[in-house]
Amino acid sequence: MLKKERFKAFVDHFSSHFPEAETELHYTNPFELLVAVVLSAQCTDKRINQVTPALFKRFPDAKSLAESSVEEIFSYIRSVSYPNNKAKHLLGLGQKITDQFAGEVPETMEDLQSLPGVGRKTANVIASVIYNQPAMAVDTHVFRVSQRLGLVPKTANTPLKVEMALIKHLPDEVIATAHHWLILHGRYVCLARTPQCTKCTITHFCAFYQKNNKA
Repeated sequence: MLKKERFKAFVDHFSSHFPEAETELHYTNPFELLVAVVLSAQCTDKRINQVTPALFKRFPDAKSLAESSVEEIFSYIRSVSYPNNKAKHLLGLGQKITDQFAGEVPETMEDLQSLPGVGRKTANVIASVIYNQPAMAVDTHVFRVSQRLGLVPKTANTPLKVEMALIKHLPDEVIATAHHWLILHGRYVCLARTPQCTKCTITHFCAFYQKNNKA
């Protein structure tokens, strides 16, 4: 199957079956999503959603975070992975947004990545989800599933190379949603150690399945 045909099959399938795919993190505004995404690094969305209600009630905006302390923030996020580092990131993030961006989450990739705890992946999530930019955040699910499906070449061996390969072939209008398609498929079907190929509905254009199930 040609790469162009594989991408078309991918977009056609998910556009018709999951047109409204979105993040499973709970949030009501850009600040809350930014905090949730920073916390979600190497942690499950389910765990983050258990922590954020109390956290957002105490810290509804960047200013309240900025005026807190690492110790207090830690007390709200102690059950997530790497809580010490993330508490420091959140305090610094609150301070920088308050001091340099008038309390508003910035829009550009450059400004987003200048925030403590915000790397390219997190910045891409905010850019795509909040600001509707054609940005592709590559996490472990996006990386794995795009490789298995054959959407990206084997030489795409870093998150940035996968991001560039996907953006090159996906229509701009679906890039932000395609990020969620890949994540959700990886989270519930194309599992890392035991891919659920028998219940997968896209094996007809999956390079991994076709390679391992030759007649």
